[in-house]
Amino acid sequence: MNAKELRKLISSGGFNKPTAGYCKGHVQTNMLVLLKKYADDFEEFAKQNNKAIPILEIIHNSHTSKILANSANLLNELPSYNIFENGKLIKKVNNMEVYYTKDLVFFLIGCSFTFEHSLQEALIPLRHIDQQKNVSMYNTNIKLNKVNIFEGNMVVSMRSIKKDKVADVCVITSHYPKTHGSPIHIGYPNMIGINDINNPDYGDKIEIKNDEIAVFWACGVSVQNMLENIKLPFFITHTPGYMFICDKKDKDYYV
Repeated sequence: MNAKELRKLISSGGFNKPTAGYCKGHVQTNMLVLLKKYADDFEEFAKQNNKAIPILEIIHNSHTSKILANSANLLNELPSYNIFENGKLIKKVNNMEVYYTKDLVFFLIGCSFTFEHSLQEALIPLRHIDQQKNVSMYNTNIKLNKVNIFEGNMVVSMRSIKKDKVADVCVITSHYPKTHGSPIHIGYPNMIGINDINNPDYGDKIEIKNDEIAVFWACGVSVQNMLENIKLPFFITHTPGYMFICDKKDKDYYV
């Protein structure tokens, strides 16, 4: 199934699960929807925290992608959306059409699911894909650079990697700086504020075997975590792990 076919299935209500492992070779993104009055400051915040928040496309006065997926409808072509008011999750929906106004700005943000195809091609197993689970994600104590009202801590995604493959993983993912690039931390989760590796803040628990080590990447869910903490009056995000599937290929962002 290609990206257009999967988005069509999503928009019809026929697909509602994490997108890791689907449409291999295609870029996947996080999504944030903000009121226009916050957009410029958030864009600068993202630039100051590019490892965690690499913006790939910004859409004003519209709800369709023009760069990443030609004419894709961002209101119903993601599997799940989180609706927030005053920093609180009030509803999960699979269609956000009733919330749309032209006062909203859409940000599509790079996601580490994009480089997973390259890892698999290098014969590096990814257990969350093999088990059809969501990736594990954790809040950390890693501070993001503040811009006006926007401040908070980074969220990371974790993959359990064979110890003899860690160097390969670092090299492969470093070629994808627009989808978080190389790891932000390796091993010792307590050093970045993760006290219980078996209890992720988002996604599913993934086993770490004796011959493996936890490898952590900056994650676009940092945006949701930050906006919850500052209690922004209204915003919408993708549900963590339920990403926007693009027409663009991962090779388009390989450097």
